Amino acid sequence: MASKLHIGHHRVIDSSDSSSAASSSYTSAQSLSTLSLSLEHRASISTERTSLHEWVKTQNEVLHQAQRPMQTEETALQVRRTKGSYRLTDFIIQRTLGTGSFGRVHLVRSKHNLRFYAIKVLGKEKIVRMKQESHTRNEQLILQAVQHPFIINLWGTFQDTANLYMVMDFVPGGELFTLLRRSNRFPDPVAKFYAAEVALALNYLHSKDIIYRDLKPENILLNHDGHIKIADFGFAKHCTTTVWTLCGTPDYLAPEIIGNVRYNKSVDWYALGVLIFEMLSGLPPFHEPDISPVVLYEKIAQGPACIKWPAFNTNATDLILKFMERDSSKRFGNLAHGAGDVFAHPWFAEVDWKKLLNREITAPYLPKIANDGDASAFERYPEDNASARYGETTADPYGDRFPDFEYTSS
Repeated sequence: MASKLHIGHHRVIDSSDSSSAASSSYTSAQSLSTLSLSLEHRASISTERTSLHEWVKTQNEVLHQAQRPMQTEETALQVRRTKGSYRLTDFIIQRTLGTGSFGRVHLVRSKHNLRFYAIKVLGKEKIVRMKQESHTRNEQLILQAVQHPFIINLWGTFQDTANLYMVMDFVPGGELFTLLRRSNRFPDPVAKFYAAEVALALNYLHSKDIIYRDLKPENILLNHDGHIKIADFGFAKHCTTTVWTLCGTPDYLAPEIIGNVRYNKSVDWYALGVLIFEMLSGLPPFHEPDISPVVLYEKIAQGPACIKWPAFNTNATDLILKFMERDSSKRFGNLAHGAGDVFAHPWFAEVDWKKLLNREITAPYLPKIANDGDASAFERYPEDNASARYGETTADPYGDRFPDFEYTSS
């Protein structure tokens, strides 16, 4: 293998184990249960501004308050990809890949180029009712502005009277979450491989003043070659200074997100520290059985001192601690050299970053894929005849709220 990152012999699980991997990474803010050792996904949260004090005071009740206006200096994102013009009749819907609070994701095949895609279908009424309009618009605008080997591609968007549609890559290997749960934990070189690819993707996003805000194994998909594709940009935000909104996945929230203060891109580096810990141990650092949100947030606020540390590689532990630094001004990735400190850390010493970016390093796990449209890595969901209702003419009180989603007839 023409690479410095020697991980080829560290097989995570046999590829035959991938046939029933659960997935809903294309969707956001799912109403699913919290972490267990099963294949159940951890729900992302998105609430109006709250604080740790308020979480304790209300004993697990999220206070839905009006979000404070953000005083930020934002510049428009430059669109890198010419979005295609699509309509429902361009595709043959094959099956459901995932479901979430706002709709579902389907595997589809284009009638024109015969390629397979994933289409995220979002109900406009649900988006408005759950106050997720800005997140939905942000996801579209950001995905139109980014292009990176380890980030999912958005090819186009459209809407009808009831739904929004987002045409994206179909990533056939399923979720890193599923691979990790079935493996229990990853060997150090395997965790390093995935962490390095995530670091490259985060550095790219941050160079464009984009905060991702929902890093977790459920949102990292595996392509046919085993390399990652980060998906679900529903909580991503373009901002040159700081932001305020409480959103993300509880286990991965940085102290400043829950601490009633503004925060910047360094929350993504904090989350990478949590991800590395989870990949190496099988569980996130502050996990306890049946832990309540109050206790979890108190532990996050206390910081790494209350973590029960497994016997990790010394350099891995050092990097995790530098990422999970409570003081964001002292956190790795947020210092004078930015991501340069991350790439130069001893844990990544053997990584050839250029070859990794060019996908010239063999991934530690190659998904077992029978053909281009093989979706066996994704859980089977009841179809409920959902796609039959797409394109129906309904009342449309919210169409003007999503102006960048083109109206097309079915």
